[in-house]
Amino acid sequence: MATEGGGWTLVLAPAALKDLKRLSKTDRERIVAAIDRLPAGDVRRLRGPRPEWRLRVGDWRIRFERDDQARQINVLAVRSRGSAYRR
Repeated sequence: MATEGGGWTLVLAPAALKDLKRLSKTDRERIVAAIDRLPAGDVRRLRGPRPEWRLRVGDWRIRFERDDQARQINVLAVRSRGSAYRR
């Protein structure tokens, strides 16, 4: 699924959509609102071979990749804090 937000194109991976469907309505609304504001928010680059980033929303973490030239954000997963960094 792709949407346009703040000049950036947001692409949600099937795994991220599946993660969102599992959440309660209130958590889902908070997270979707935060995703719409990307790349703003509590965003940090993750260490590792892939250029991944994370957005913190309470106890939830949104993992994503960003392409500054294409102005595209690929949301990879929405996970709880405890499981967000496991592969």
